[in-house]
Amino acid sequence: MLNPRKYGAPPYNIAVVHGGPGAAGEMAPVAHVVSEHYGVLEPLQTADSVDRQVDELKDILVANANIPAILIGYSWGAWLSLIAAARYPGLVSKLILVSSGGFEEKHGAETHEKRISRLNVSDREEFQSLPERIVGAGPDDKDRLLKRIGELVSKTDYYERLPDEGNDVKIDTGGGEIFEKVWTEAAGMRASGELLELAGMVECPVVAIHGDYDPHPADGVRIPLAMRVRDFRFILLEKCGHCPWREVHARDRFFNVLMDIIEEVRD
Repeated sequence: MLNPRKYGAPPYNIAVVHGGPGAAGEMAPVAHVVSEHYGVLEPLQTADSVDRQVDELKDILVANANIPAILIGYSWGAWLSLIAAARYPGLVSKLILVSSGGFEEKHGAETHEKRISRLNVSDREEFQSLPERIVGAGPDDKDRLLKRIGELVSKTDYYERLPDEGNDVKIDTGGGEIFEKVWTEAAGMRASGELLELAGMVECPVVAIHGDYDPHPADGVRIPLAMRVRDFRFILLEKCGHCPWREVHARDRFFNVLMDIIEEVRD
């Protein structure tokens, strides 16, 4: 497995950081667009703990990127990028958090309830049973159940979805095992307040891009970070769910906003 995947020509000043945890490869469409103008790295997270994923990301950037780099973190990758920036301040010139999860425990419950409200009865029952079924399942079953969660979430997380582009090739990194271990730990960091403490340690500018239809509450990102991050900006995209580059109404604005933010760092 090639890790990181590289797009465009060096220097590589930008890295896209995927979500999941364990969804390696999902940021390829973003990397393709940004690499029309800049060199882009796509690190693939293979470690099975938060600390090891942070250090894995750091090691990949140090070995391949022009430090300090711009990190574009999506979903779980937004949290991971923020943690890395807090622990290694010299690593990151700017954080761009795309569709981040909320930073307080109550926001996780709000996301779950919003998703449940958007499912029909049969899908709702299955969705609620899947987390318990993942616990203790074998690796193959974990991957299968995680894929099913993704299929159900695709019904709740989009305002109006574009067809897949065919260039977001997923990489087999044992996503089910990674998801269970890393997400359990990350959720604990949110519940304990550690995640917010780390946010307060970030020294570089931070921009959050969020869809108004994303089940992750926008205020769960905007308010906590505005209170703790010295240089913070929040951009809300209309008619946009959790994955802006796959949204009919928001894709173009998302990439326009993203490229403007990158240009700000370079000017």
